[in-house]
Amino acid sequence: MRNRPPRRPDARTAPRPSGRTDPQAPSDTTRPTRQRGAATPRGTPPRGTYWLYGLHPALAALGNPERRIRQILTTEEGEAALRERLGAPLPMQPHRTDRTRLDALCGRDAVHQGIAVLTDALPSLAVDDVVDRPGPILLLDQVTDPRNVGAILRSAAAFRAAAVVVMERNAPDETGALAKAASGALEIVPLLRVVNLARTLDALKDRGFWVVGLDAGGGVLDGTSFGKRRVALVLGAEGDGLRRLTREHCDEISGLAMPGDMESLNVSNAAAVALYELARAGMT
Repeated sequence: MRNRPPRRPDARTAPRPSGRTDPQAPSDTTRPTRQRGAATPRGTPPRGTYWLYGLHPALAALGNPERRIRQILTTEEGEAALRERLGAPLPMQPHRTDRTRLDALCGRDAVHQGIAVLTDALPSLAVDDVVDRPGPILLLDQVTDPRNVGAILRSAAAFRAAAVVVMERNAPDETGALAKAASGALEIVPLLRVVNLARTLDALKDRGFWVVGLDAGGGVLDGTSFGKRRVALVLGAEGDGLRRLTREHCDEISGLAMPGDMESLNVSNAAAVALYELARAGMT
């Protein structure tokens, strides 16, 4: 990502997925979140589900009414931490396990803190569902690292961005690693997927957004220069930056003011600095 200078709509109204792929899921309309006593999982999780892990992601997911929780696995310490911090009854009885089992499910390098939650991916939203929310919209041009996307979501939640938009292809799926990096922000900021980024930028322009590509080659990003215009902030992939077609669909290209000796920042750090600049100008 080159940066050299020259609430989600109300979750209770969001659409829910229509199908269930878990063979243990009930056939009627009862939500799996409220079921108790499901069997301990073995092998690969059902299609459309994944293991979300860590205290903060688990707390946020359990507090989100749009989350479909399939199972909860905890160590003794992990269950105690969940019950202490949640402030409400757990939606189902956790299955007690050990760290070796959680390491196998989440990955040996995963910081699961003794907690893993098997969950469906969140319901899909469209750009039209979020354009009326206050704050800037962030669009990521082929940012593929789930940790970067998760960290950007976390900054987006901190600075009250309206949404984060990624591409249908060349972007990470909703996974435990992404949710862990987001530290609960995945439940706060909508993560949208679009097929064609250029067309999405044009659609945002039609809705009154000023599209700013964050990259070298333009002036220094100045939040006060946008007045009362809504901003759609576009960030490119590590190393390559914005693609040519994406740049051509931006209203302007701006970089970050960096008086030090570094020429660029990691894309998630650049997003945080840019959001701070917009927030400083009262745009979030």
